[in-house]
Amino acid sequence: MGIFNMFKKKKKEQISTTDNGILGPTFLDNFTKPIENPKNLYSHEWRRKLKSTSGETKFRIKYYGTRHETYTNLIVGTSFVPSLVFAEAIQTKQKILLFDGCKHGYNALFCYTYTEDQINNRPVTHYYRDKDGIEIFEIIISTYNGIDYEDEFREDVDENDFIEKIDGTKIEFETVKRNGYDTLQIWAINNYGKIIDVVSEELA
Repeated sequence: MGIFNMFKKKKKEQISTTDNGILGPTFLDNFTKPIENPKNLYSHEWRRKLKSTSGETKFRIKYYGTRHETYTNLIVGTSFVPSLVFAEAIQTKQKILLFDGCKHGYNALFCYTYTEDQINNRPVTHYYRDKDGIEIFEIIISTYNGIDYEDEFREDVDENDFIEKIDGTKIEFETVKRNGYDTLQIWAINNYGKIIDVVSEELA
């Protein structure tokens, strides 16, 4: 699918908010709000604006990873392990997990395994800055849920509604449907209204 052609999927008719019935990642419950009058919202897309539990909408972005060699605005993983990205609220310093490449997305659940050393040795020490040196942003998150888990995996679900991941552990099937998205986009909006692609991951 790739970074530049992921938007070629069929669009849904224009609606008033992004609250289109699609459920987002479980770890972002209570940390987002719908966006009014969204443009080009897809029928299988979940898109929201980040907010802290106190209602803050301005954040710094902290991450483990590196910047893409060509598309230097993008956070990507290293040769050692995938990226780990948090938002940090400006006033309260509350940290909100945005993406863990070892745990989130279809590939992390059913295709790739990582050692404890890889998972645990990802120091989140970098602050994200855009090319103008700005590091405070509003954040928009979008996941694409194009995988029909009911069709592909229902026979693998046990009597307790759990399914086995690639690493041998089990997870609730409903959680898989929400955290096993195939594509992730995170945009940062600086104080000039400029929108920056921060994370763009094809995960299936």
